Amino acid sequence: MKRAFTTLGCPEWDLDTILARARDYGYDAVDFRGYRGQMEIWRLPEFSGDTPETVRKIADSGLAVSCFGSSARLCAPEGEERRRADEEVRAYARLCRAFGVGQIRVFGGAPGPGSREEVLDRTAAVLRAWAAIAADSGARIAFETHDSWTRSADVRAVLDRADAPGAGVLWDVNHPVRRHGEAPDVTVATLGAHLINTHWKDCTDDPAKPGHDRLCLFGEGVLPLQEMVAALKRAGYGGYWTLEWEKRWHPELAAPEVAFPRFIDVMDRLDRATR
Repeated sequence: MKRAFTTLGCPEWDLDTILARARDYGYDAVDFRGYRGQMEIWRLPEFSGDTPETVRKIADSGLAVSCFGSSARLCAPEGEERRRADEEVRAYARLCRAFGVGQIRVFGGAPGPGSREEVLDRTAAVLRAWAAIAADSGARIAFETHDSWTRSADVRAVLDRADAPGAGVLWDVNHPVRRHGEAPDVTVATLGAHLINTHWKDCTDDPAKPGHDRLCLFGEGVLPLQEMVAALKRAGYGGYWTLEWEKRWHPELAAPEVAFPRFIDVMDRLDRATR
């Protein structure tokens, strides 16, 4: 069970701290989703001009980079927004080549006009193009179950139409079950071999906002975590189990010094309970 965390959870940490804490807590990898206030990390010296030094530091730590988390949306409208999304995917593909990283996470975004079939075909065409860009750098596009694309059947329909070996799915475990009541076994069976990454969190009902979630420490919420772990194990899942602690977006959340080691402890228990 390879564990990682996204840098959304530690927006104040520098690279040395990220690597040291990841190693101390028992993680295997880091998923870079922004760094110290900059979400487009390819613009930073550590990931552009000083790339060899950053690669060396990560290698010396014994850790891997599991994924680069982009903001690119498959359904971005034609024009400037589409151009920026394409540019972002190309930038992360270059980083994948430099760092030996195998995945770029992307979102689906708002579907836009047209029938369901038109939306699926249009989205699949972009996914196919991005998968080709990623494949040239030895990476794959990981389409996250997020925003308008939280039903596993819809995500699978795009993957089937794209028919691109360089494309896969990142299962954010919160969204299908909380938005649609989709059972973990259904999600895993529907996505099947397309599942290449997972994002983990936990939540409770938000009493101040009926119908909304309130994020909480891993293992203290209502998500059927053991069912999720068991479903993935039965399917032979071999990708990363990544904590997405969204402290950058929710500063009221507990510090990473609390949340990160807790994820390891709870995942260890879930791992034992599903053997």
